[in-house]
Amino acid sequence: MKKNVFITFSAAVLGAGLFSLLHIPVAFLLGALTAVMIGSRLSRIPFYWPAAFRDAGIIIVGYSIGLSFTKEAVLLILQKLPFIFLITVCLILFSALSALLIAKLMGIDYPTVLIGSIPGGLSQMILLAEEVKGIDITVVTFMQVARLIMIIFIIPVLVFGPWMNMEVSSEFTAAVPLWRDLFPDIFLFALVSFAGIILSKRLKLPTAYLLGPIMGTAALVISGINGPQLPPSVLDLSQLLIGAHIGMMMKPEKLGNKVKTISLAALSGLLLMVCSVLLSFWVMYAFHLSPATGLLSLAPGGMDQMAIIAHETGADLAIVTGYQLFRLFFIFFVVPPFLKWIFLKYKRIGSLSK
Repeated sequence: MKKNVFITFSAAVLGAGLFSLLHIPVAFLLGALTAVMIGSRLSRIPFYWPAAFRDAGIIIVGYSIGLSFTKEAVLLILQKLPFIFLITVCLILFSALSALLIAKLMGIDYPTVLIGSIPGGLSQMILLAEEVKGIDITVVTFMQVARLIMIIFIIPVLVFGPWMNMEVSSEFTAAVPLWRDLFPDIFLFALVSFAGIILSKRLKLPTAYLLGPIMGTAALVISGINGPQLPPSVLDLSQLLIGAHIGMMMKPEKLGNKVKTISLAALSGLLLMVCSVLLSFWVMYAFHLSPATGLLSLAPGGMDQMAIIAHETGADLAIVTGYQLFRLFFIFFVVPPFLKWIFLKYKRIGSLSK
């Protein structure tokens, strides 16, 4: 088992190093993801990546996000909450309509396409797929993961492109944090972060390893206790740990009709990204946000990956996380009952048409 982990880690490091040499944005995330995804298909020795490694990477990202939640940032997010709700509903409704169109074009069951098209909440959508009869869980999983990978690769191209006119913020021109700067304050924040993880698990909140550090760190920051910034090497490590995990999730060999499913996932992800980009222009115009902040706030990907990209681009991490976090909770608590209601109506219509 240790040998399998070492081979997977070596592939991730090799991919991250190669992408860094090629100056590809978010190199440690994308490089590790690509190398593990390809290597695990080609290697005779099975790749293995413990869930604890992914959780460690997510904890690091959660801490970084929590540092951005100052009193001013929280008040700003609360002021924009009605608009965030409206944007989230628009994105979910677009997912439902586009899934209906794709299901009719490709002759695939609508509930399967719909659950696979809902942006974010991978674990929640898979759990919902298991509860609804007739859902192809393999297709749902592949659609969710494929869209996530598309977004992770395409969003950096959009954000770092010349059309964004992005200016590096002062945060990224300041002195680079050093390892010795972490101590001793990091011990307090580590303790509070793990307490937040335990609390999140007991409350059965989504992505406890992300929300726990965010809540714990944000609580200290809002109370006036400033935490130390993480050195770039720690943030690079978090990217690698998360990227390797996502690379391991891609298992196209388990698909029945590979061509149809891959086409379905690509079309669904592309339509959702186009909708997100258009909505991000609305957000930029309404609140005078930077292009990177607006785009990453609406990107239908994982909050931890968008936070990593936001950190590297100098986007407003608190705003990005505020939008992403609200959508995560909305999907976790509101979307499943809504989808079950839609499926009930869909089955009734189907039975009447027969």
